[in-house]
Amino acid sequence: MTIEMRIGRRGLLAGISVAALAPRMAVASARAPLVLAAASLQESMSAAADAWAAKGRARPVCSFAASSALARQIAAGAAADLFASADEPWMDDIEKRGLIVPGTRASFLGNRLVVVRPRGARGNVGANLPLARLLGAGPLALADPDAVPAGKYAKAALHKLGAWDAVAPRVVRGESVRAALAFVERGAAPFGIVYATDARASSRVEVVRVLPDSSHPPIRYPLARLKAATSPDAEPFRRFLLSGEGKAIFRRFGFQPL
Repeated sequence: MTIEMRIGRRGLLAGISVAALAPRMAVASARAPLVLAAASLQESMSAAADAWAAKGRARPVCSFAASSALARQIAAGAAADLFASADEPWMDDIEKRGLIVPGTRASFLGNRLVVVRPRGARGNVGANLPLARLLGAGPLALADPDAVPAGKYAKAALHKLGAWDAVAPRVVRGESVRAALAFVERGAAPFGIVYATDARASSRVEVVRVLPDSSHPPIRYPLARLKAATSPDAEPFRRFLLSGEGKAIFRRFGFQPL
C-alpha cells in the first residue's frame, strides 16, 4: 500500500469518526435551558431535567429559590429561559412587565399546606386540638409571609382558622419554604408550615396537621417561557414539563398535576 493510499484511508476513517461523534458533540455544545424554579420544586424539577437529558438532550440547568427572589431577578434582567413560580401573583408581576412570551404561561401543578414538627417530637397533636393551641408558645417557622408564596398561603390559612393573631409575634421567617423547613429540621422551631411536598422530601420532620384547602387561595404553580430565552430547548422542555410524561414525574413527588 502506498503512502498516499495510507493517508487517504486514515483521512476517511477520521472523517467517519467525526461524523459518528457529531450528534453527541451537537448535544454537548447546545446551550441547555436555564430554569428558575420555586424552591419547593427542587427534587421534582431536577428529576424532570434528568429525564430530559436521558432523551439525549442537553440537561437543563435549574436554579432554585423563593419565587419572589426569582421574579425580582427576572425583573432585573436575569438571562434565563423558563420560570416556574409557586404562585400566580409573582408570575402576574413579570407578565405585566412584558417579560414572558405570550401564550406560554400555564398553571401545571397544585400543592397542599401542612404543619410539621421534628420527627419523634412528643406532645399532643390530636385533630381536635385548636390550631393556636397546637402551635403553642414556641416559634413557628414560615416562609416570609409578606413575600414568599408558601408564607403568604400559610398566613392566609392562619387568618382563616383564627390562629394568626396568636402566633404572629412568634413567627420565624425563612427566605424560602426550604429555609422554613430547615428551622424545624434543626429543632430551631417546634412547628412549621410548609408544602406537603417539602415535608415528603425530608426524613427529619413529620406531618401533624393538613390545613384545609378552603383556608387559603388555591396553590397553583404557573410555568412560562421568558422573552430573554436563548436556548433552542427552552420551548421543547417547557412542553415536556406540561406533557403527561412530565406531570407524572411531579406526581411521584407528591404534587397534584393540573
